[in-house]
Amino acid sequence: MTLIQAQDPASTPEDPETVAANEDVLATPSSRRPERWLRFVIPVVMLLLLLGVWQVYVTMANVPQYILPSPLRIAQALGTDWGILGSALLVTLKITLSALILALIGGVVLAVLMAQSRWIELALYPYAVILQVTPVVAIAPLILIYAPSTQVALLFCAWIVAFFPVLSNTTQGLKSTDHNLLNLFEMYRASRWQTLRYLQMPNALPYFLAGLRIAGGLALIAAVVAEFAAGSAGAGSGLAFRLLEAQFRLNIPRLFAALFLLSMTGVVIFLGTSLISHLLLRKWHESSIRREN
Repeated sequence: MTLIQAQDPASTPEDPETVAANEDVLATPSSRRPERWLRFVIPVVMLLLLLGVWQVYVTMANVPQYILPSPLRIAQALGTDWGILGSALLVTLKITLSALILALIGGVVLAVLMAQSRWIELALYPYAVILQVTPVVAIAPLILIYAPSTQVALLFCAWIVAFFPVLSNTTQGLKSTDHNLLNLFEMYRASRWQTLRYLQMPNALPYFLAGLRIAGGLALIAAVVAEFAAGSAGAGSGLAFRLLEAQFRLNIPRLFAALFLLSMTGVVIFLGTSLISHLLLRKWHESSIRREN
């Protein structure tokens, strides 16, 4: 009789792939922290390196500041001209945020109406597309004629550009609701409001937030372009006029400082809208849930 000796599971050699998988599962959040820090540190180090090369090149080649100012000269201009640039930045921010808020309200309301009625969509959506594809530079002079003030004209121009991404994305989200779930709500005799609130709007939220991120940057771009087209000047002018003023006066350090403020404003708007999207989606949507593997 042949005796079969049972092997101890602890002494059985494990498959290398199984060991690697177990190590990945047992990885703690603290082990992922260096990777998070690298995502922040590497771009910052790259930026500092580029600024250093820029400063060295301008200094060694003795480039005039009216052609290419050094980063230190731009920082100095930002400090000395902050009284002018700061007030212009507030004007641009006011127009941008106001246009974005109006675009969010109007886009969501109109998207809900078009999702509820096919006739409303057929009647209004083509004109929204026409507004989107028409260059704002071309219609800005016409808006200036009918607007009660230049600030209202700039606000309307920025709203036109920021409105369509919110409308289009939200409408797409509302219309992409699973038909099986819609049939289930109909079977339980849910009202239109209940279907909209508990099914369609949660489904459209990721689409809406994607439109929000797009509209935030477009509102800033449209505010600057509209001010270029309007040619507004004076105490109530924004950063676009200060850019043109610095160009005409060959004050290139101030021009770069104004460009820096515009760029940082766009970055802050993008980070803010991305943070809002992350906070609203992180607990339930696949695009924001952190995977374990």
